[in-house]
Amino acid sequence: MITISFCNGDVKKIMPGHRVIYYYADAQMIHTANPDGLEVLQTFYIFFSTEKRYTDGTQEIVFPDHTVKCLYSDGLKETFFPDGTVVNIEKGKLVFFSDGQREIHTAQLRRREYLDGTVKTVQIKDEEGSLILDEKWLIPAEGCTVHM
Repeated sequence: MITISFCNGDVKKIMPGHRVIYYYADAQMIHTANPDGLEVLQTFYIFFSTEKRYTDGTQEIVFPDHTVKCLYSDGLKETFFPDGTVVNIEKGKLVFFSDGQREIHTAQLRRREYLDGTVKTVQIKDEEGSLILDEKWLIPAEGCTVHM
């Protein structure tokens, strides 16, 4: 192992197998670069988080409350919350709640789909951003079922 200490408090360690661990004193952060290309950043200032950067461009961030945010190289963003809620953002935003409800956000609308088939649509806008419809409820007729 080779250790290099810098005058600003930073420390760089080169481990057997060519893994490099760099401690940034001011930021209170550790950056580990592995020979396979995986980079791991751990922050200890204000809040503790761990970020992994994979060779394919994917990033995974784990926050103190165990929320996990994944950023994929194709532009997809997903956030997984501890209660089971998943937020998926690509061209719009899809929220999958742990109780089975869904919420869809686009530039033109926001829609909530309830388990009983009820659909609430809010803020439908045109291309210029003008509000077309403020709120609408679609409630399935008695005896009808709605599949989502």
